Amino acid sequence: MTIASIILPRWLSYSPDGEIEYSYGLHRRCSTITESCTHFPRFEDCTGDKWSFCSMWRTVGFFMSFAVVIELATLIAYAVIILGGVQRRSKGWKIVCALLAFAGIAQCVSMAIVSFLYDYDERFFKGWHLDTSWILCTVSWSMLVMTAAGIIGAAIYLPEEGGYELIPGEY
Repeated sequence: MTIASIILPRWLSYSPDGEIEYSYGLHRRCSTITESCTHFPRFEDCTGDKWSFCSMWRTVGFFMSFAVVIELATLIAYAVIILGGVQRRSKGWKIVCALLAFAGIAQCVSMAIVSFLYDYDERFFKGWHLDTSWILCTVSWSMLVMTAAGIIGAAIYLPEEGGYELIPGEY
């Protein structure tokens, strides 16, 4: 969902009569009127007093890309922990939960910044709405945080796995 929300140019859309005419993605702006997509934000979108919008929009793009990197690190950590035996599983859940929560926070910040821009930037007037990519981001960070909470709950409340105890050796 995270990658789809980055790729789809549908964070904010303008549809005054129900049909989408313009939509903004993190890196592209599309128009159904001209049936084309252009790079976004462009230089002229960022000049003068509009620099804060561009800074915030690019911050959203950074946080979403950063969240993908954290999610990949989470997958690698999960594989190492699952394949690593009882000791890694008994300690590794903390790392996976921290990574899941961190990715969720990065996406939540992205969602919040887009919501702020939607509410307070003058370019978004009546007819604009939060669209598919924003919803995907919201569902994604919610699932990440709930998964982390579920793993923490299972680690705290379920009995230990058991298994072999380490034989004390002379070191």
